[in-house]
Amino acid sequence: MLLAVDIGNTNITLGLYDGAVLKFTLRTATDTKKTADQYAVELCNLLKMKGADPEDIEDCVISSVVPSVATALCKAVSNVCCIVPLLLGPGVKTGLNIKIDNPAQLGADLVAGAVGALNEYTMPCVIIDMGTATTLSVLDENGAFLGGVIAAGVGLTLNALSSNTAQLPSISIEAPQSVIGTNTIDCMKSGLVLGTAAMLDGLIDRIEEKLGQDATIVATGGLSKEVITHCNRHIIYNENLLLDGLKAIYEKNI
Repeated sequence: MLLAVDIGNTNITLGLYDGAVLKFTLRTATDTKKTADQYAVELCNLLKMKGADPEDIEDCVISSVVPSVATALCKAVSNVCCIVPLLLGPGVKTGLNIKIDNPAQLGADLVAGAVGALNEYTMPCVIIDMGTATTLSVLDENGAFLGGVIAAGVGLTLNALSSNTAQLPSISIEAPQSVIGTNTIDCMKSGLVLGTAAMLDGLIDRIEEKLGQDATIVATGGLSKEVITHCNRHIIYNENLLLDGLKAIYEKNI
């Protein structure tokens, strides 16, 4: 079995594949203070919770935007599963043609998402990933990675509002009943959820105008499901896009 791991700034997502089948996914918090031994204990507990035996895991592929956690988690996987993980980075075959100014700057998570979309959807494609940051990645009609957009994530925006104002509270991230809020909480929900949905619609319109053709729009990431239902554009939700991309990258390197 193959363990695919995506280390984000806020969460670590793990998926266990048995052949082509994704058996289950797990999610835990990213913590730069944890040691490799602490991650090893957590990994064992998470796998056992799902009834999986670490000895059955034959390979592991990891993408990370947090280098210190990647180092600790690679050691943890090695200790628990007695394997050396494939860490997505320079020298790893992805099959992705990257056309940005400096391809080495492209985040591993964006690479994994792009490969996942390239294998599954019609090109051109725009990939929305809503995590700590909200990113849009653009693949052209040939599947080449042209570039994208980075904006503050919904959770990050909420934290900035509640932490830097005297009277704005921390709230649940969900849409209000009306775009015109009649109380502070609904006004904030409108700005966060409906405002982000409107931003995505506008950016997609401008991206397609630049491409000169319509694109397949795919969204992933923890907050995207709540937001994209309020977009005017048709957006495909794929919860496991990055994990599927990591599996495809692993298969190119065996």
